[in-house]
Amino acid sequence: MNRIDFADDDEDTQHTPAERAAAASRSTWISVVVNILLTIGQISVGIVAKSQGLIADGIHSLSDLVADFVVLFASHHSRKDADEDHPYGHERFETAASLVLGGLLLAVGVGMLWSAFRKLEQPELVPQVHSIAFWVAAIALSAKELLFRYMLSVAKRVKSSMLVANAWHARSDAASSLVVGIGIAGNLAGYPILDPIAALIVGFMVAKMGWEFAWDALHDLMDRAADEAEVAAIRTTLLDTQGVLGAHDIRTRKMGDMIVVDAHLEVDAAISVEAGHDIALAARDRVLARHRVIRLMTHLDPYRVPDQPAATTTGSP
Repeated sequence: MNRIDFADDDEDTQHTPAERAAAASRSTWISVVVNILLTIGQISVGIVAKSQGLIADGIHSLSDLVADFVVLFASHHSRKDADEDHPYGHERFETAASLVLGGLLLAVGVGMLWSAFRKLEQPELVPQVHSIAFWVAAIALSAKELLFRYMLSVAKRVKSSMLVANAWHARSDAASSLVVGIGIAGNLAGYPILDPIAALIVGFMVAKMGWEFAWDALHDLMDRAADEAEVAAIRTTLLDTQGVLGAHDIRTRKMGDMIVVDAHLEVDAAISVEAGHDIALAARDRVLARHRVIRLMTHLDPYRVPDQPAATTTGSP
C-alpha cells in the first residue's frame, strides 16, 4: 500500500480546512480536464485501432473522471463546521471518499479482468492493432505520470489522504498505460495475444490498488488510531508543556485526515483546580498548533512530588 507518512512532514505547517479544500478543488479540476481528453482519445483510437488494451486504459481514465467528482463532493462537505448532528465535524467525508475511490477501482479492475479473460479464451480472434495505438498509449503515459506527480505534491503539502488516494489513482493509470504500451508493441511485433494480456495485467493492478484503498479507508472509519510515530510526537508535545509532569493513556482515532486525542495528564497535586485547568488548556493549545489534531480531551491526575508533605486539614485540637 502506497501511503504517505504525514508525521514525517513539518509539524508546524498546518492548513485550514478552506486551504485544503481549495487545493483539492484546484488539483482535481486539472485532473478532470486531463482525464476528459485522455478518455476521448484512448477509447476512440482504441476502437479504430482495434486495441483492447487501449480501450481498457480509456475506461480506466473514465473511472478517474468519476473519482475526481467524488473528491470534489467530499472536499466540499468535509470543510463544513461541526453541527448538532456532527459534533466532531465532517472530516470523515474524506475517508468515505477514499472508500468510494477504492470500490470504484476494484469494480473497474474486475471488469477489465473479465473482458481480458473473454478475449484470451479465443486468442485466434485477437486482431493486430494499428501503430497509432502505441503513440496514443505513450502520450497517455506521459500525461498521467505528470498528473500523478503534481497531485501527490499537492496532497503532501496539505496533508490529505483523500488527495493521496486520488493521486495514486492517477499513478495506477500511468502504470496501466505503460503495460498497455508494451502489449501494443508486442502486438505490432507479431504477437497479437500480448494486447489482451496487457489488459489482463492492467485489470489486476487496478483491482489490487482498489482493494488496498478501500480496506485502508474502512479501518479509518472504524476509529483506527494514528500511527505510532505521530502518537509519540503528540506525547512529547504534552510532556514539554510547562506544568505537565507525566502523560499516559493517550488514545487517538482518525477523523478524516485529522486526529481526535484523549489523554491523562499528571500535574502537581498541591496546585489549585484553576491552575490545573490552565495547564490542560496550554497543553491542548500546543498540541492543536503542532499536530493534525482537531480535538484534545484531557483528564488531570494528581501527581505528588517526592518528599512533598501531604496537605493537612486545619481543625480544632
